[in-house]
Amino acid sequence: MEGKMSWTVADAVDYKGFPADRSKTGGWVPAAFILGIEIIERLSTIGIAVNLVTYLMGIMHLPSSTSANIVTDFMGTSFLLCLLGGFLADSFLGRYKTIGIFAAIQTLGTATLAISTKLPQLRPPPCHATPSSCKQATGFQMGILYLALYLIALGTGGLKSSISGFGTDQFDEKDEKEKSQMAFFFNRFFFFISFGTLAAVTVLVYIQDKVSRSWAYGICSVSMVIAILIFISGTKRYRFKKSLGSPIVHIFQVIVAAIRKRKMELPHNVGSLYEDTPESSRIEHTDQFRFLDKAAIVAEGDFEKNLSGYTPSPWKLCSLTRIEEVKMMLRLLPVWATTIIFWTTYAQMITFSVEQASTMQRNIGSFQIPAGSLTVFFVAAILITLAVNDRLIMPLWKKWNGKQGFTNLQRIAIGLILSTFGMVAAFLCERKRLSVAKGVSGNQATLPISVFILIPQFFLVGSGEAFIYTGQLDFFITQSPKGMKTMSTGLFLTTLSLGFFVSSFLVSVVKKLTETKDRQGWLADNINKGRLDLFYALLTILSFINFVAFVVCAIWYKPKKPKPSLQMEQVNGSLPEERC
Repeated sequence: MEGKMSWTVADAVDYKGFPADRSKTGGWVPAAFILGIEIIERLSTIGIAVNLVTYLMGIMHLPSSTSANIVTDFMGTSFLLCLLGGFLADSFLGRYKTIGIFAAIQTLGTATLAISTKLPQLRPPPCHATPSSCKQATGFQMGILYLALYLIALGTGGLKSSISGFGTDQFDEKDEKEKSQMAFFFNRFFFFISFGTLAAVTVLVYIQDKVSRSWAYGICSVSMVIAILIFISGTKRYRFKKSLGSPIVHIFQVIVAAIRKRKMELPHNVGSLYEDTPESSRIEHTDQFRFLDKAAIVAEGDFEKNLSGYTPSPWKLCSLTRIEEVKMMLRLLPVWATTIIFWTTYAQMITFSVEQASTMQRNIGSFQIPAGSLTVFFVAAILITLAVNDRLIMPLWKKWNGKQGFTNLQRIAIGLILSTFGMVAAFLCERKRLSVAKGVSGNQATLPISVFILIPQFFLVGSGEAFIYTGQLDFFITQSPKGMKTMSTGLFLTTLSLGFFVSSFLVSVVKKLTETKDRQGWLADNINKGRLDLFYALLTILSFINFVAFVVCAIWYKPKKPKPSLQMEQVNGSLPEERC
């Protein structure tokens, strides 16, 4: 019996529902099939987002600020829908079906976008002699475009919610060989999808500008179909793990139970509160957020009779450990709130920075770089920073103070500092660009200034992302309870979503406050007539204030202290639970 069990994975089954055979299922090959879909998703989503603002302004004839907001709302919704995808995967569909269904939805979205950019009826007529002759896209034309974009956003959210989680299901942490394979898989995960991003901002953007947008989006659709077929072909080799339910539901159960018993008095002895968790898995009780402890008060009617006897109703009575898990999630919120502004600055790299590039000289010899492809410096900064940190900074840091590298909070702090300096660089660059624009007579389309002066802002914010992305992911997973790691990763993803939405909000507010009857304000439709530099200055000030707030929250936060026996498990488990 023992020999037979060694060839099966205890907590996984195969596609037929039988215990998964270790020799026939799981491992690196099926994990690579899953990773293929994520690479194509990144190619499609980023390839569309970084060059969308030029399409909205140049083809659909929308104002600058409106175009920027459409892009940031699209990206924000994509990340926000990760929560929906995760909920469906945890509660109803499972990760395998979620990936298949939402990959098909994204394919439908990119196909719709290809059609909308191909048919003349779905875009306004070209401008004639003067800009005043331009007609904005009609409501119907924008409706089709929105349909395509939000189908893509829905598909992206569903995919991101399950890709990496299903990838980790292919490895058994209890097996040393598979544990090392899993570490290799996730050490390369971010690296490979960054190459998907690199292909998006170079090859795909070039096809959009020089060949045809419909061809570029059609390539995305065909690539995803191929990725889905490869994904399905590995069905017999996948391992499937039973869902434990949605952590979101567990959090609401604690809150509802505490509200129901809000008028009850807490006992002086904590031991009188309800606890059914095994001793080895219990979390030490804390005095913070004591109101939630009322969910563990045993009262009449808390138990329900079923076939196995009497069991507690989860909406009336919760264990102390479940309550402490919710408390741990609440303690993450101050750090969570102070990381949102980074993604607001990030949003400028794919909106206004691309618009800046479109007005500048982009030639290398006879070749003209597409404006959207300037984000290649952003991606290059991420890859270079990751490599330098891994090969140079971490070894020196370990040699200096004996630690493996920067802590998660230190990495977040570095990312916030770099993004602040990135906005300073953007402010200085835009002041220089505007001074050149003022000295040019007429409405010259291309200003006599090199686009490469934008590199510092792309590089600084890109380097900041390399630090803050890994720091946030590590923080939210290692400092969350084991049963809510998927929820904590969803919390991390909402910072990206809210960062894009905050960008849209700031753009709308600034445009409204600075616009008058005589002038268009900071964010004019023609950026040569506006004051984008002052908008970047505003973001610099907000980023600095946010950094100070983060430092205060980081000092206040008391990190989770895992048991020595669990430290290695959490280090190896920090990335496998990643949702995006």
